Amino acid sequence: MWGQGSFSRASVTESVSFSGIVQMDEDIHYNKVEDVVGSHVEDAVTFWAQNINRNKDIMKIGSSLCEVCPHANSVFGNLDPKKIYGGLFSEDKCWYRCKVLKIISDEKCLVRYVDYGNTEILNRSDIVEIPLELQFSSVAKKYRLWGLQIPSGQEVTQFDQGRTFLGSLIFEKEIKMRIKATYQDGTVIAQAEYGSVEIGEEVAKKGFTSDPSQLALRNLKNPIPLWGHRSNQSTFSRPKGRLNGRLTLDLKNENDAGNPVKFPKESLAVGDFNLGSNVSLAKIKQDQKLIEENEKLKTEKEALLESYKALELKVEQISQELQQEKAATLDLTKHLESTLKTRVGTRMKNLAAKVEKLKEIRRVNISVRFGNDLSDAIQVLDEGCITTLASLNELEKIWAEYSLAQEKIQSCYNVNEGNVLIAKRNEVQQKLYMAVEVFILEVDELPLNKRLKTLKDLSTSLEAVYGQAKEGTNSEEILKKFYEWKCDKRQEFTNVRSETEASLQHLVAWFQSTLKVFDLSLEESLISEETLGNIDEILEKTESCVCKELEISLIEQGDADKEIILNTYSQVLQKIRSEERLIATVQSKYRNSAEFKKQIIECLNKSPSVDHLLSIKKTLKGLKARLRWKLVEKNNLEESDDHDGSEIEKIKQEITQLRNSVFQEIYHEREEYEKLNSLAQKWFPELPLLYPEIGLLKYMNSGGLLTMSLERDILDAEPMKELSSKRPLVCSEVNGQTILLKGYSVDVDTEARVIQRAATYHRAWREVKEDSGLLPLIFLFLCKSDPMAYLMVPYYPRANLSAIQASMPLTSEEALKVMKGVAQGLHTLHKADIIHGSLHQNNVFALNREQGIVGDFDFTKSVSQRTSVNMMVGGLNLISPELKMGKPPSPSSDLYAYGCLLLWDDNVKSLLCSLIYFRSSMTAEQVLNAECFLLPKGKSIPNPEKEIEYTQYKKDDELKMENLDKYKEKTRNGEASIDL
Repeated sequence: MWGQGSFSRASVTESVSFSGIVQMDEDIHYNKVEDVVGSHVEDAVTFWAQNINRNKDIMKIGSSLCEVCPHANSVFGNLDPKKIYGGLFSEDKCWYRCKVLKIISDEKCLVRYVDYGNTEILNRSDIVEIPLELQFSSVAKKYRLWGLQIPSGQEVTQFDQGRTFLGSLIFEKEIKMRIKATYQDGTVIAQAEYGSVEIGEEVAKKGFTSDPSQLALRNLKNPIPLWGHRSNQSTFSRPKGRLNGRLTLDLKNENDAGNPVKFPKESLAVGDFNLGSNVSLAKIKQDQKLIEENEKLKTEKEALLESYKALELKVEQISQELQQEKAATLDLTKHLESTLKTRVGTRMKNLAAKVEKLKEIRRVNISVRFGNDLSDAIQVLDEGCITTLASLNELEKIWAEYSLAQEKIQSCYNVNEGNVLIAKRNEVQQKLYMAVEVFILEVDELPLNKRLKTLKDLSTSLEAVYGQAKEGTNSEEILKKFYEWKCDKRQEFTNVRSETEASLQHLVAWFQSTLKVFDLSLEESLISEETLGNIDEILEKTESCVCKELEISLIEQGDADKEIILNTYSQVLQKIRSEERLIATVQSKYRNSAEFKKQIIECLNKSPSVDHLLSIKKTLKGLKARLRWKLVEKNNLEESDDHDGSEIEKIKQEITQLRNSVFQEIYHEREEYEKLNSLAQKWFPELPLLYPEIGLLKYMNSGGLLTMSLERDILDAEPMKELSSKRPLVCSEVNGQTILLKGYSVDVDTEARVIQRAATYHRAWREVKEDSGLLPLIFLFLCKSDPMAYLMVPYYPRANLSAIQASMPLTSEEALKVMKGVAQGLHTLHKADIIHGSLHQNNVFALNREQGIVGDFDFTKSVSQRTSVNMMVGGLNLISPELKMGKPPSPSSDLYAYGCLLLWDDNVKSLLCSLIYFRSSMTAEQVLNAECFLLPKGKSIPNPEKEIEYTQYKKDDELKMENLDKYKEKTRNGEASIDL
């Protein structure tokens, strides 16, 4: 800070009170010589200086502060007077080390720049924390000339002159300091020499210190001068500027730093000065008043000077503008002179160009501007409009009666009452059949498909021209207003065209009559007012008419015109959509009627037969009996002492064939149940009531999952001991597919709940089947001898995540494929209002290491019971924080477990952060569309067609990782919160 923190720049000096000085250091450094450079002057005998050997340190400090301080935190709270901070010096806007001497107010502090010695009042925002490596002792030291002191009655002017004189001797000069003593506050008492000049003697000779006779004391080896204990030393401050500026008094004592004190104006002038008895208080006040007046005059002078400069600059700018205007006027005059010479030719060329453009416009169809396309569309709609069919109204009335009759049959549980309802239904069915035939005949005569294509082509062409239509009410008033507007516009346009043609004809006639005037072969004089006419008026009229027609043809329509066009377009589009909906309704009714006719014509006045299903059941019964007999025969042969191996092998083959036949018939039975189920849901709801023995109602309630023909003993089952910790599990093979049979203990109450939960899961899977992302359920059957329910599912040995990650972990690309499938599974369940509640690494399967599916769950347990199971993965508990707090399970708790399962792959941490921190607003569908699933690994090409909704929640990656680490730590410590 050479030349920045000097006595001439920033000089807020503070007093040095010697009343509290303890014993100085004894002769350790006595007469030691230091080479220093003066950096700041406080008074005629006190100054700050830097050792010349510390120059490199100062450069390093400055470089470090430039890097650290702009990014450091501003100070707040209580400031430590012993601590070193970074301060932004007001004059050069550079950073320097400083200590806080005093807190002036909540926003301002008095600081000392420790490496230079000068002081300044800074805002708190300009003071920052600096690291520990910059917290070391100051470079500058405070020195006091040995054996000299400031007279107690010294006037302010003399004080300032003394300080200025000392500055001229030592500031930024290399001087030698011969140390005499050191005070405990760090002030060094020394003899200063600059070349052959003894600085203390020079100061004393000028009379800025006490009686020069005291110089003799400096030859004594006395570490404490007699004047060293004077207390309440005055402090002065100088505004940054030149040396001859006026002083202001600052009563901020360094020893009182950190204690903000407010002083009245009078106190600032004379409050804490102990100047001695030989200076009167009136004299001090008078001097202070003169100083203030001088400052005021100086301020006014500077303001007047600034005003003068501003006016001078304004005069110069106006002068330049006048010169520019003068030059522009001269250029314009020259341009007009040259233009007048070619005025006639230019005007004729421009008119000819406009007429040529008008010809092109007249050749272009401008029907859109006057709504001709809308008029044509309205005509098309009126001419071939499909209206509501009379037979359709009658059909819907009878169909509603038929549906009511079907509902009554469906809700009936008494056979006798059901027969009565069926008879009534059959009567309505006859009427409906007749209405359907009439309706089908009438629809067959209508060109529905052709009309629908016409409407679609019409709407497409209109949308291409007018774009998005606005919503509005259907009103004939809009069309009436449109026709009136169209007639007015057409009339206006016709009038303008007529005026244009008349003016052009007038101009052509003028040219023809003027030809004779310029014909030299004619002897008679033709110059007259009537012959030439007023060509200027003719040209003006022609140009005006041509421009008006061009304006009407080219300029955009006004807001009122656009509003009429848009309203009419919206009205036309509504009519198109309304007729399209009517045609869609007619076609839908036509398809339903055709299907009804096809089904009813086979079973008119009678219910479908279940004989084929009973035949299949009879065949199954026989096959199962033969299978059981063969199983007993095989067991007997195996237990006999002299059994024949070939005979046993033959029986085993027969058993395998019988088993396959049984399952083949079971699948045929399911197909027949599906047919009857479809008939019962659409046309014959009485089937479960009339044939209770076939168990159709149970099949329907189970979603097609329950079978009553499958039994545990007909399977060649192998117990799975390693997987049977919670329930009996056996493995078998059905039609070449390895299956797993899960056993659930049930009673009368839980049996219905198990069937209902399994059926809901099965229906969700059946919607999309292989694309559902779920483990399929093959069969559900109840054991006749034991209170057990068995669920048959495919068996994928060692395909769950836990086993795969333990043996051969998935690659990043494989993991993304698998977890996308898992997200699809959760989406399928959540769309069906099913909460899995049991998602963990053992219940997620990676088929062929690329297709991920979600396993089923314990159907005997409610979702709350399933979520209470404590599972861990990667050090994280899969139970979400809100579940730990007692809140009910939700789709977001499934997503929490899903997010924990993603922890093994670094490439999905962005999605993971969103799942952990924004679960309340995330859905499984958004996870499914996440960017990491859309783009293959290694490609960074953005896909603008896939807008990922959760990107609105993305934070900076470093912040995400930091928050994730904190959250993992909290989870391990049991401190996780619901508000993530």
